[in-house]
Amino acid sequence: MSLKKQFALVALLGCGVYSPFADTIQLKDTAAVTGKILAERADSLVVDVGYTVLVIPRSFITSVTKADVAGAAAASVAGTSQFYTASAHPAATRDVSSLVKQIGEAVVQVKTPEGLGSGFFLNEDGYLITNFHVIEGETEISVEVYHQRDGQLDRETYKQVKIIAINKFHDLALLHIEDKNAPKFKPVTLGSADALSVGDGVFAIGSPLGLERTVTQGILSTKTRQLEGELYLQTSTQINPGNSGGPLFNLAGEVVGVTNMKITFGEGLGFAIPVELVKNFLDHRDAFAYSTDNPNNPFRYLEPPSRTKQKAPVAK
Repeated sequence: MSLKKQFALVALLGCGVYSPFADTIQLKDTAAVTGKILAERADSLVVDVGYTVLVIPRSFITSVTKADVAGAAAASVAGTSQFYTASAHPAATRDVSSLVKQIGEAVVQVKTPEGLGSGFFLNEDGYLITNFHVIEGETEISVEVYHQRDGQLDRETYKQVKIIAINKFHDLALLHIEDKNAPKFKPVTLGSADALSVGDGVFAIGSPLGLERTVTQGILSTKTRQLEGELYLQTSTQINPGNSGGPLFNLAGEVVGVTNMKITFGEGLGFAIPVELVKNFLDHRDAFAYSTDNPNNPFRYLEPPSRTKQKAPVAK
């Protein structure tokens, strides 16, 4: 079979397996080869077409159109879930100070009558993530948001907060601000913990001991710390009570984990839930929907004490 016939066959078969993420090599006889360019040589291109690899002489090629991998990946993610934004490939790293200015508004303080924690917005409609243990046993929840207006941050408290979904075993909770006059909120982008390497820089924003908008920085100590049957990201980033539920960012400003605990008798021993578990929780949030009528719900309330009947006054 001649090289031209091979190209024609590949082009025909390629019509059935075409992907918008593939490169397109246009040939002189109006045929085209679609696949992934593995190597570019001075006299030829090496192309993976899915079921075989072709070496195409440049003398047969009229033009090459390369796929926008980053844009295609982002479009693919946006198409599968409008509830949150995720990045398939880490963006370029930046300095922490500029990232904090950009994403600081997305990090909030979550308050209950028994304590406080941190959280972060997933979308502009007021859906946010925090730890389950931050709101465990509580229904009176408020969220403090730090809006950036005229170059400064204004604190605003929202008290109409609804529990949407909970996962006790992964220590995650999804909340929604339902205040009537709530504005559009600034969300974060979810990254990938799998893409991290041990030693990569990370940073956290939260409210340790109630000190809101505290920024701490460190490195990823290990990706596979097993605690009570679950794998956590271990980080030297300082994590303290009040950081729980807040985001752990990579140096591209993407969330790679949710901070949830530390070893109290040590320093620089903080832990975070990998963001892959967060995505799974959000993608299947209907299965974890919170309902007071659900018998498997971990919230338990005792019956209120009954009123004692007042005795009739004794006549004297």
